[in-house]
Amino acid sequence: MRTALVTGANKSIGFETAKILAQNGYKVFLGARDEQKGKAAVAQLQAAGVNNIIPVHLDVTDPSSVQAAKQFIAQETGSLDVLVNNAGILGTFPQPATTMPVADIREVFDTNFFGTITVTQIFLELLQQSKQPVIVNITSGLASLTLHDDSSWVYYGAKTAAYGPSKTALNAYTQALFVELKEKGFKVNIVDPGYTATDFNHHSGNGTAADAAAFVAPYAMLGADGPTGKYFSRDIAAEDRVSPW
Repeated sequence: MRTALVTGANKSIGFETAKILAQNGYKVFLGARDEQKGKAAVAQLQAAGVNNIIPVHLDVTDPSSVQAAKQFIAQETGSLDVLVNNAGILGTFPQPATTMPVADIREVFDTNFFGTITVTQIFLELLQQSKQPVIVNITSGLASLTLHDDSSWVYYGAKTAAYGPSKTALNAYTQALFVELKEKGFKVNIVDPGYTATDFNHHSGNGTAADAAAFVAPYAMLGADGPTGKYFSRDIAAEDRVSPW
C-alpha cells in the first residue's frame, strides 16, 4: 500500500485531497497544526466509510513538530511515497505593498514558503525510501509573474504584498528541487487548485474544495511516466493545464 502525507488537511482542499487518496487505496497521514482538529477530521472521514487515514500533529512552522511527525510516520511505515505540501495561510488583508507590516509578510512566508521547505527537507529521507516518490507543492495562480504582467488577465488587479509573493518564491524553490531530484526518480510539481471557496478566502472563490481536490489528487498519484517540474493550474484553459511562470 502506497503512503501519503497531506499537510494542513483537517479541512478544505487538504481534507478533500486526503479523502481522495484514501479512497484510491493510499494509507494517508492527515497532517494538522491543531491535533484535536486533525483527530476530528479523521473521525469524520471514518464515519463516512473512508479508512486508511491516520491523524498526525504537524505544524509546518515548528521544526520540532515536523521532526516528531516524521519519526511517527517512520515508525508506522518506514517510508513515504507522496508528500502534498498543502498547508498555507492568506495573512492579514488587504496587503498593500507600501504599507503592509513586514512582520505580517514574514508570517505568511514562514508558513507558505519556509514551512514547505522545512517539511520537504525533513521528510526527504523517508521519500527517498520510496520506489516512486512524489512531491506536490500547492501554489496559487497569483504566483505567476507572467500572468501578473498581463493587464487582460482576470486576476490582474489582485496584487498582494505577502500571499502571492510567498507562492512565487515557493514556485522558484520547487524548480530548484525538481532539478536536484529528477535523476533520483522523483516527480515534483507545483499545483494551483484554482480560486476555491474556502474558509481561507471567506468562501469568495468560484470552485468547491472537492473540485479543487479532484484537480490536485491526480498529480499526487502520478505513475513513473507522469510529468515533473511543471506548474499546473485549474484556472488555465489549455488542455495540459500548464501555467506560465
